[in-house]
Amino acid sequence: MPTILSYLKSQTNLSESSIKNTLQLLEEDATIPFIARYRKERTGNLDEVQIGDIVKFKEQFETLEKRKATILKALEEQGVLTPELQKEIENTTDATVLEDLYLPYKKSRKTKADTARENGLEPLAKIIMAQNARDLKGAAARFLNKNISSTEDALEAARHIIAEWINERTDIRNYLRNQIARSGQITSKLIKAKKDDEKALKYKDYFDWEESLNRIPSHRFLALSRAAEEGFIRIKVEIDTERALDNIANRLLNSQGACGKQIELAVADAYKRLLFPALSNEALSAAKEKADAEAISVFAKNLRQLLLGSPLGEKRILALDPGFRTGCKVVCLDENGSLQHNETIYPHPPKNDTKGAMRKISFLVDAHKIQAIAIGNGTASRETEQFIKRMQFSRDLEVFVVSEAGASIYSASKIARDEFPNYDVTVRGAVSIGRRLADPLAELVKIDAKSIGVGQYQHDVDQTKLKNELDRVVESCVNTVGVNLNTASVPLLSYVSGIGPKLAENIVSYRDENGAFASRNQILDVPRLGAKAFEQAAGFLRVKQAKNPLDDSAVHPERYEVVEAMAGKLKVSVSELIGNTTLLKKINLSDFVTEEVGLPTLKDILDELEKPGLDPREPAKAFTFNQNIRKIEDLEVGQLLPGIVNNVTNFGAFVDIGIKESGLIHISNLADGFVSDVNAHVSLQEQVVVKVLEVDIKRKRIQLKLHKLNA
Repeated sequence: MPTILSYLKSQTNLSESSIKNTLQLLEEDATIPFIARYRKERTGNLDEVQIGDIVKFKEQFETLEKRKATILKALEEQGVLTPELQKEIENTTDATVLEDLYLPYKKSRKTKADTARENGLEPLAKIIMAQNARDLKGAAARFLNKNISSTEDALEAARHIIAEWINERTDIRNYLRNQIARSGQITSKLIKAKKDDEKALKYKDYFDWEESLNRIPSHRFLALSRAAEEGFIRIKVEIDTERALDNIANRLLNSQGACGKQIELAVADAYKRLLFPALSNEALSAAKEKADAEAISVFAKNLRQLLLGSPLGEKRILALDPGFRTGCKVVCLDENGSLQHNETIYPHPPKNDTKGAMRKISFLVDAHKIQAIAIGNGTASRETEQFIKRMQFSRDLEVFVVSEAGASIYSASKIARDEFPNYDVTVRGAVSIGRRLADPLAELVKIDAKSIGVGQYQHDVDQTKLKNELDRVVESCVNTVGVNLNTASVPLLSYVSGIGPKLAENIVSYRDENGAFASRNQILDVPRLGAKAFEQAAGFLRVKQAKNPLDDSAVHPERYEVVEAMAGKLKVSVSELIGNTTLLKKINLSDFVTEEVGLPTLKDILDELEKPGLDPREPAKAFTFNQNIRKIEDLEVGQLLPGIVNNVTNFGAFVDIGIKESGLIHISNLADGFVSDVNAHVSLQEQVVVKVLEVDIKRKRIQLKLHKLNA
């Protein structure tokens, strides 16, 4: 009987001790980021991906065991549970095999075979299967009764029983599964009633489609599924039916007589009515699960890249949410992202108050000592960017165009209303644009990840799995970067290891009432925040200008004594040791190894002391689109244009080239040779140079080729 340890070893290929210790830590409510960062000795230096796999397969094992228990109970209640069957069920680690074992006893409704048995036809079915009846019609005549009036009816009823037996044969089911997996074709046909529906046109490529089921890309399968879900096409799986029927019959036949003919008819019935519908649906479900997993993986990769996008840092920012008729909303933010001022300017038609708008911007830049300008990339973005760049300021200012994806979701959310109860959605949206420039991670965690729009078919995949994976990504990113305890919002703190939404609210309430935290230890004064939460969270929290400089580093408080011992051995203070490469090189890590603290942790401590609190993200770089390209009609084949990658999919990357429509670099145009992984060539938010290959103005489609990466 498999144990969770044996199951996890077979699924992950990790050592038993690593799995066992990780499971123990998880049982102690340790989080993945905490285990990966601060318990390397116990796990054998597993990373977040490996620990995440243990969590995933642990959940799979528990689900399988729960299903086994349900099935065993049902079989026991039916009085059909034999020791042999119980052993088979308990020993399986495959959910499909488990369901096949249960299939003969799983009756949700009365079947044709059940009716045939009630009419006493099971002995006739056994005679046919034995294939030794010399007079089959005479044998069938013996089973006539008030419900079975002819030998033809008797034989048909017997075939229903045989068809059920065939359907329950594990070897036959596995043969068909293999055939579907190896040679199954997924086909789609337009539903005739929808042929004149304009909404169906977006799926016209799939009105008559055929492709290998095991090779269809995830995005195409999800597109077909969506079209079928919306009622425009019908999809099904097809294999060589004659070959399948011959193979099944050959497994059963040992004569060519009348019994053999009945078996062939039963095979055809079983195949058409029971086997193929169930197994083709099973194959489609498996394909959907695979497509979901790939789409979720793409979304997760994109989200990680977006969340770990380049921050400008703690700067005073003037942010503009552009617009024509309603004007451009302007906000001024201080170094901590706090709103200092807001108003509206009208530099564009229909008002065209360009001079007045310039005077206001110049005044605000000087009055608030602005260090950078952020412009949303929505309507009127390019015109606003050019308006700002025409101005001359008393100091050098970098101008950034910032993605507005999801900003409208945030500005109308409860989080935004709680942050800015006295301001409308336009002000909140402009604030979000400015804060995204300063720190994308801190701002984007306030938005439902699905609303950011960096995935493919995110609304078509399993929503529970998607949410779980995206939550893990956000948690990982937040803890990778670390959080300023004195400026972090409730949503940002919620993702810190061990904290969660309620404790995050308590921390912010305590901070509002008592002022800034002076040390990490002070969070122990926060209501309901105990020693366990402190252990999990402390290493990921940063306190600037703290009395103990280690409070602004990734060194965990439980290891402060180790750093103090290092400093003591060199006869310097901890402050003198931090950032001093010469002194740090003199430290012999083996001098500080203990039963609890090994070389992996000591190496992490040394790396952190060299550059304490170092943000792993690259700093933000200003970017300028081609100023001559304003709309799709301005594009010409062969042009080289600067752009920013704004979405990555399995089939290519979409690039913002400064107009309403994004262009697509198909995977075949990412390099001259074969490309298997789009992420190996481009990443989200990367600044690139692209060549225009094709412009379809009518369909608003732009085909691009990756020319080169900017230095």
